[in-house]
Amino acid sequence: MGVPPQYTSQNCSNCGETVKKSLSVRTHICQCGCVNDRDHNAAINILDKALKQTGYQLSTVGHRSTSNAWGEKILISDLATSLSKIAR
Repeated sequence: MGVPPQYTSQNCSNCGETVKKSLSVRTHICQCGCVNDRDHNAAINILDKALKQTGYQLSTVGHRSTSNAWGEKILISDLATSLSKIAR
């Protein structure tokens, strides 16, 4: 089952807060300090929802302990297995 992409760019991929923006706003900026390209933010949210459908999580919302030095979320070690479950 796929993940509906509607409104995934409105939620902060770091803290989960809703950050309303028009389609012309291309940068996601949240009060928690998260700054991402709008599409990058949406992609993280879509991947997080898809992994949760298979029983996995990227991280706990609001916790940065699973981020690399660039602030990007680190995925689980068996991501390929998870993605193959989603694709079925």
